[in-house]
Amino acid sequence: MMNPLFSIVTITWNAGKVIRPTMNSVCEQTFRNFEHILVDGASTDDTLAVAREVGGEEVRIISERDKGLYDAMNKGLRMAKGEYVVFLNAGDAFSSPDTLRLYADSAGEDVDIIYGDTVIVNPAREIVGPRHLSVPEKLTLDSFSHGMLICHQAFMVRRAIAPEYDLSYRFSADYDWTVRCIGATIPERCRNLHAVTIHYLDEGLTERHKKASLRERFDIMAKHYGRGKAVMRHLSFVPRALMRRFKK
Repeated sequence: MMNPLFSIVTITWNAGKVIRPTMNSVCEQTFRNFEHILVDGASTDDTLAVAREVGGEEVRIISERDKGLYDAMNKGLRMAKGEYVVFLNAGDAFSSPDTLRLYADSAGEDVDIIYGDTVIVNPAREIVGPRHLSVPEKLTLDSFSHGMLICHQAFMVRRAIAPEYDLSYRFSADYDWTVRCIGATIPERCRNLHAVTIHYLDEGLTERHKKASLRERFDIMAKHYGRGKAVMRHLSFVPRALMRRFKK
């Protein structure tokens, strides 16, 4: 497919245990004007075998060593041919077979960003609950001064305005990337789907390196919104974090 509407990019590394639901959710989509790119970091397990088994000839696969998650994402961006790009990483899945159709119905020449809601799932694919952050009704540059309100996997962006990821960030380059995408457009060109579009497996890189990720997010917030606002926002996060811990 030379010019698909969507490029779905999946990053993997030894993801054989979690890749099947991701691949299935792509293959089951009723809207078919997309390409699926899998960027693998030279896995030594059965990741590629499962991806080829489920995705067949439709999935484009590159497998080679990389410099980490965001280097792999940059490779996917360079390979993408779609008008819009979305990252659906190993373990995550579209919420229903009609998810891409929802995105397609909102796509158009006057739309740069399309976004939806996310629910958390466990390894058994059972819904644990919604994310602790709610998506903004209207997306503005200031929205993300409150944190990463939209899950990266539910954030679809016009490829022409999507920059490459900043590899100086090891754990939170997606936050920086998303803010830069929003800064490249205006609120009137962003669409809220008002629907759950992603099932997010809560075992990601950021979760495994929580403290380092938070430090990076503070630096990113300070870069885009100023150090004073970053300090005030992070102080406001403390009660929210304590409440989540109490609920657990």
